[in-house]
Amino acid sequence: MLREARLRAKWHLLLLSRFRDYAQLLKPNLSFMVVFSSVVGYLLAPGVQFDWFNVTILFIGGVLVTGAANTINQILERHSDAFMKRTMSRPMPDGRMGIAEAWALATVAGLLGTWMLSYFFNPLAGLLSFVSLLLYAFAYTPMKKVHPVAVLIGAIPGALPPLIGWVAATGSMGVGGWILFMIQFLWQFPHFWAIAWVGYEDYLKAGIRMLPSSQGRTRFTGLQCMFYSIVLIPMAIMPRMVGMTGNIGMWITMACGVFYFIASIYFYIQNDHKSAKRVMFSSFIYLPVVLLALLFDKL
Repeated sequence: MLREARLRAKWHLLLLSRFRDYAQLLKPNLSFMVVFSSVVGYLLAPGVQFDWFNVTILFIGGVLVTGAANTINQILERHSDAFMKRTMSRPMPDGRMGIAEAWALATVAGLLGTWMLSYFFNPLAGLLSFVSLLLYAFAYTPMKKVHPVAVLIGAIPGALPPLIGWVAATGSMGVGGWILFMIQFLWQFPHFWAIAWVGYEDYLKAGIRMLPSSQGRTRFTGLQCMFYSIVLIPMAIMPRMVGMTGNIGMWITMACGVFYFIASIYFYIQNDHKSAKRVMFSSFIYLPVVLLALLFDKL
């Protein structure tokens, strides 16, 4: 009996360890933020009311597709991940998981998530989610070691979730969906560059090129952050113009753009770790606040 109890305890520990490894591959925390914007895009579509079943299906399908993209990203970057403090403890660099198992997880998650979005909503939503997976995994990921244009490539799948949500609700890529796409597209550049600035040494060890200047940590990064964040201020008018949201949503979105732009100004002037982190944290605040403001003031 004691031996059986020990064996059960051992199996429980192994299963728990494997579950943690799968969670580390799928990155549920990152996936949650991505899928959150997809759910908001769905709920912002005209005539759509909150429905637990649809929202849950959209959420699960989005998490699976995003998790598959994150897993493939880690498969392709397993060697460079071993050189970075932030990533060296991941399952593959640490030797806890083989490539075949990771590919199996990514394939099942990606296909299941795509099927769910296609079956329960419409084929276009499923197709867009699959295109997003391919762009992130097979275009953005390898390009990170080649040229900083990877940020532009990565911003496309990164901005697709709210458009996918809109398509899931309407069956078409309407103006409202494209506005949400553009807001999230522009938001990503200061977000990516601030993270790349803070983790510059680690990225350099891994051979990853993310900053816009080949000379590294120059003020050019802050200048670029200013350019993309200031465009977000007038972009706040667009959801109001098409009748997606009201005046409150518009003003809050505009205020968030000003907040993001001011953080970018400080980054340009100071060009240091503290100002880069300020932009990074501003980006974490900007997107959820804007999406929720637009949703709560939906017309």
